Amino acid sequence: MKLDTIIFTSLLMLGFNENSKSNNQMELFDWVFGKKKQAKKEISKVFDQEMEKTSEMLDETMFWNIVDSSLKNTKNQDSQERFLVKEIEKLTPKQMIGFRLRTDNLLYNTYNSEMWCAGYIMNAGCSDDGFEYFRNWVISRGKNTYYKAKESPDTLITEFVEDTKYYEFEAFWYVALIAFENQTGKNLYDYISDDFKTNEGNYPNFEFTWKEEEPETLKVICPRLFEKMWN
Repeated sequence: MKLDTIIFTSLLMLGFNENSKSNNQMELFDWVFGKKKQAKKEISKVFDQEMEKTSEMLDETMFWNIVDSSLKNTKNQDSQERFLVKEIEKLTPKQMIGFRLRTDNLLYNTYNSEMWCAGYIMNAGCSDDGFEYFRNWVISRGKNTYYKAKESPDTLITEFVEDTKYYEFEAFWYVALIAFENQTGKNLYDYISDDFKTNEGNYPNFEFTWKEEEPETLKVICPRLFEKMWN
């Protein structure tokens, strides 16, 4: 009698049947007949992590390294958006939230009349939402561009590209949200602490230093942009 037949018969004598199979019996059966156990796919531990609300921004150097790297490795906004999402997914959940908070802080710090003037010239008009998307675009152009524009918005003339219709990047505002949901299955907004104040809900009031019906007032603030882009 063959060895496998002897073992199989022995299993039957020990009460091995279709309705009552112990783990040990199944392992022996698989060894005899060459069955391979399928590996179970591990569920990401990130989904099971206990996460708390935070108001801590991502380290600024880390933030700008990600943004600047996205510029070096992509050629358009669509590919830049995909690159950013993938890079942010490598962060911890808290850091992903921090990326969004850092973005909001940078937006907050450029919410002023002079920057709005630049957006108005570059986009031939600039609504409230349009101003948000314009400043997201400024951030997306990297650390040097952002801080130069923060000091003097007219320096954005260096970002002028022929035949570009709009200087906006709405999707930049949401890359951290997408990455966070991809990795945790949760809504990032639910984990922003109430004590985070440098965001759109707390923008300061200011008086415009230019008038759209008086183009010369735009020229005073952003002369190079006005000369190049104002029609």
